[in-house]
Amino acid sequence: MPGAIATTDDRVLGGKLLLRQPASGHRAGHDAILLAAATSARSGQRVVDFGAGVGTAGLAVAKRVPGLSLALVEINPHLADFARHNAETNDLAADVITLDIAANAETFSAAGLSPDSADVILMNPPFNDPARHRASPDKTREIAHVATEETLANWIHAARRVLKSNGVLTMIWRADGIADVLAALDRGFGSLALMPLHGDASAPAIRILVRAVKGGRAPAAIHPGIALRDAKGAPDAHIQQILTGQATLPWASL
Repeated sequence: MPGAIATTDDRVLGGKLLLRQPASGHRAGHDAILLAAATSARSGQRVVDFGAGVGTAGLAVAKRVPGLSLALVEINPHLADFARHNAETNDLAADVITLDIAANAETFSAAGLSPDSADVILMNPPFNDPARHRASPDKTREIAHVATEETLANWIHAARRVLKSNGVLTMIWRADGIADVLAALDRGFGSLALMPLHGDASAPAIRILVRAVKGGRAPAAIHPGIALRDAKGAPDAHIQQILTGQATLPWASL
């Protein structure tokens, strides 16, 4: 572990998952837990978490579904070290791969991510618009959260390459970027499902959860939205169950 970095040990999923992570910068949050709760997987499948950070989303899926072949892919070597530590601490088997998602197919294959090899990919790409987002002085945080013009296309292209035919991609993105998501998924993906995520029940969505199937042909569907807070501003009871590992989103059982 990088000794110069201040860390905290935090329990998520109602204490089911213990994570060591940087005290500041890129840390586990609601997005990663909700992404995991929306990801369907079965024992024996190859599941790959793109942009895994300290491993939150991928490890949360592995905690729920035993017997996965899990890969955690992270560009930052320090965060990859945390992900490796967290997998070991929670007694969850995972290949931790330090890799730029924009790398070419040969680099992916050399890292153990050959074309048509994964059943499931989940990802929480950097999605803040640099034109509207003040850059963080913490470069780790900036890389984790701020997108370039190529980010979304690169990540979806890599997912399309690594997924098997009929493999499933689940991702989370900012809601006002939905048009970009749909355009990026237009080549090679179908059977799209969209689930808006609202900060509170009366406000526009802040995030969009997306499920897509490589080669899928079913019509696109917009599912009922979810909200972190109810109409009175109180934490939504179902979301609290998800965040504490007592429930999942409907897609997890598909």
